[in-house]
This record gives sequence, C-alpha cells and structure tokens, in this order.
Amino acid sequence: MRQPLVAGNWKMNGTRSSIQELLDGVKGGMGEVTTAEVAVCCPHIFLADVQQQLQGSAVAWGGQDISVHESGAYTGETAGGMLAEFGCKYVIIGHSERRSYHGENDQTVAEKFAAARKAGLVPILCVGETLEEREGGITEEVVGRQLDAVVSHCGIDTLAEGVVAYEPVWAIGTGKTATPEQAQDVHAFIRARIAAANSAVGEGMQILYGGSMNAGNAAELLAQADIDGGLIGGASLKAADFLTIAKAANA
Repeated sequence: MRQPLVAGNWKMNGTRSSIQELLDGVKGGMGEVTTAEVAVCCPHIFLADVQQQLQGSAVAWGGQDISVHESGAYTGETAGGMLAEFGCKYVIIGHSERRSYHGENDQTVAEKFAAARKAGLVPILCVGETLEEREGGITEEVVGRQLDAVVSHCGIDTLAEGVVAYEPVWAIGTGKTATPEQAQDVHAFIRARIAAANSAVGEGMQILYGGSMNAGNAAELLAQADIDGGLIGGASLKAADFLTIAKAANA
C-alpha cells in the first residue's frame, strides 16, 4: 500500500509573519490527518524559519529547486547539502515553471535528480505536457521522454528513491484542472512506463497530481487508483484548504 503524500509548493510567496500563521494553522489540524504524509516546500530564504517552526511536528519540509553542483562559483544557486543542513526531506525537481522560465531541459532535470539523491534528499520529479502538446495527442510521448531522461541518467533503482508529480502545464495556476479520468489515465501510463523497467518500482512509486488540486476537487482526484497524493500550489497557502486536501488523502 502506497502512503499518500500531500506536498505544498508555496512558489515565490510568503512573509515571515504569514508563514508563521500558515504553519500554526497546518500543525493545529494535523491530528485529523491520519494516514497521509504532509510536507511544505518553501522559498529557500525561509528554510530556517520553517525548520524552527516544524521541528518535531508531523509536517516535513523541503526546497523548491537544487543546483547540479555541490559547491563553487555559482551565484544564486543552492546546493543539496545546504538544503539537507536545514533539515529538508524533499526538493522539487523540474517544475514546469523552472523548465519554461529558466530553460531547464530533461538532461538538467535528470542531473538535479541525481544531485538531490546524492545529498540524501527525496526529489519530487515534475513531469507534464503543455496544452499544445495535449491537443497534439503527444502527452504520453512528452511525459515518457521526461521520465526516460531520469531513468537513463540515474537508473531505475535511483528513481525508486524519489516521487513523481504529474503536472499538466495547462492546469497550473490557471484554475483549470484535468478531469479525474484524464489525470488517472496519465498516472496509469506513468506507472506502467516505470513498471516496464522494474515492476516493483512501478508498483511502489508515489505519483502525485499537481495541476490545480484544491479543497473542492481533491477527494475525487485522490479516489483514482493511481493518484497517490498531490503537489499543491495556491491551496497550500491557506491552512484550511491544505488540511482539507490532506484529510481527503486519508481515505
């Protein structure tokens, strides 16, 4: 049985006071989250605050990006060892916004996955297609290519040490959401693709949905056979909504 995971991606949002209030609210409602693991991925500048506030709680935390380098003259980058030093468990890899706005390609994402594992972090590997690619009927081709790049660079055994998040690019921050059936179809494809390389890895892999999951649609999405949780954007900035999703993942 795969444990559900609900991970919040705050993106570039928050202030020291607002995240304190947010995390107080999340921690206060965790007693009703009985089976799902809950994590938040915050801007790196807030990691010390998040670590201090969540230390000893049931909520894990992580970063939103990682450098392929361990150290050196890479201004503005954050190494995996730095994230680990602040108690991070997770790090988001290859989010569509990193691919679109920062030119990350499949090879870069694969290298970041490897860097995360080397630092002892659990990478949340984001894959997904644009609206043009979906309408062109090449969703599986695109998602398969993104997965294959990591398997080729890191090996199937290393992939097993991470989490996959399917995020249809056309449903991120747009208010649009894939139907439960659309999401399930791609999740099933991802699991089958991984299982073709190693059946145990495919069956055990946590696959999250990351396209505008919210308090209103979470239960229906999470009821699908191959959706093991969510990578939550805007709804993770509201404690009540985030907890509603986490509780829906209990079932």
